[in-house]
Amino acid sequence: MTYKCLLYEVRDRIATLTLNRPDRLNALGDTLRDDLHDALLRASEDNEVRVLVITGAGRGFCSGGDVKSMSERDRAGGAAPLQEKIAPTRDRTVLAMRDCPKPIIAAVNGPAAGAGMNLALACDMRIASTAARFSQAFVKRGLHPDWGGSYFLPRVVGIAKACELIFTGEVIDAEEAYKLGIVNAIAAPEALMAKTHELAGKIAAGPPIAIRLAKRAIYHNQEVDLRAALEYETYAQNLCRETEDSKEGVRAFVEKRAPNFRGC
Repeated sequence: MTYKCLLYEVRDRIATLTLNRPDRLNALGDTLRDDLHDALLRASEDNEVRVLVITGAGRGFCSGGDVKSMSERDRAGGAAPLQEKIAPTRDRTVLAMRDCPKPIIAAVNGPAAGAGMNLALACDMRIASTAARFSQAFVKRGLHPDWGGSYFLPRVVGIAKACELIFTGEVIDAEEAYKLGIVNAIAAPEALMAKTHELAGKIAAGPPIAIRLAKRAIYHNQEVDLRAALEYETYAQNLCRETEDSKEGVRAFVEKRAPNFRGC
């Protein structure tokens, strides 16, 4: 299956989803929202995929909402369809990312503004090019954060810094984003995808069942007390102990070799 506004490639058990509206800095217009949602579900269900990477075509990661299209619609006297207001596609996409059983890495190759920054925050990990820029640009347009920004950002940088970034719309560079813990690492533009795939490859070589359960535990345990967190860990650990991958991990340790995890 091909998409109008997204490139989809699977290689070495890594699915790379490339937002592909470079003329609009990959703004979330045209079919891109639907393409991204479908690709996320597709990769989630593909047993050959163990890790997802989201990046952007051209010089931008994602500039957020398609402001030009908004302006054109306003001038024409139009309005967003009622269904979009009631059940916005942004919600289902962010929830699909959170529900995805596989790790998702954002390779932020350029500007990530507004919903584009929040799309990156919705990923489990982020690696940024030195050309990347981040901004909660909504306030500059008289708008409120969406795509989970008011949820994700305070959990990453703390409430006070999140307030500052959201209230001012200040642009920060990759180095500042790294200091704030927004990104895991920084790479030169030409090395970004290699560095991202190096991390993705390490994860893809690991035990898929254990990693999927760990992803679920990390987010589940942000919302529960210690007792509930420990109970979930025990449940997940007992499941892992029954897998062939667990037995292979033990054998490999004893035999002093690298394990071959098959996801069973």
